[in-house]
Amino acid sequence: MTTPRRVRMTAPQRREQLIGVARQVFAERGYQGAAIEEIADRANVSKPVVYQHFGGKEGLYAVVVDREVQRLTGAIAGSFDAVHPRLVAESAAEAFLSYIEEHEDGFRVLVRDAPVGASGTLASVLDDVAVRAERLLVDEFGERGFDENTAPMYARMLVGAVALVGEWWLEVREPAREVVAAHVVNLLWNGLRHLEQTPTSLRNQAAVRRIDRTGSA
Repeated sequence: MTTPRRVRMTAPQRREQLIGVARQVFAERGYQGAAIEEIADRANVSKPVVYQHFGGKEGLYAVVVDREVQRLTGAIAGSFDAVHPRLVAESAAEAFLSYIEEHEDGFRVLVRDAPVGASGTLASVLDDVAVRAERLLVDEFGERGFDENTAPMYARMLVGAVALVGEWWLEVREPAREVVAAHVVNLLWNGLRHLEQTPTSLRNQAAVRRIDRTGSA
């Protein structure tokens, strides 16, 4: 078997090649399972070349993750320019699913295991989106007489729901992206429209009714 001839590249070109190869390996194997040897072999370079550019596996992983975090954050950020909260939800869900569809390896890197102490993760992206959503909910809750202090909690419920659906859809890939986004927004938006101002569990409601009937605790 003949060894593939190495192609000479400029330093920036080699760096981009290694990032692309590493993204694929990290997506397939996760951080713990990935090895510099495999990355170098797929890129048809020696291990020292990888170390020269990134210092090691953790440095290379950090660059790959940072690229994906920026890409996903940028994709979602424009959604908050919409003039209506429902349009924001629709645009954000579409943008999130579009990112998964167009950058499958990148999303797999974000949702797989990461080294301890890694700063750029899917969680950091979702938290940034949740903070933006929180600002919208504060205004919406204020207009409807709801407790504005609960907005951070509801924002993370909404964002977490979309993220979990995205992970599921990554594997099944049906129905179509637009259909999934529409169903996500259907649940979230109509759920928000019918929120109770002071929600209580059915168990607590039943206990209150028993107390009312008996007149004692």
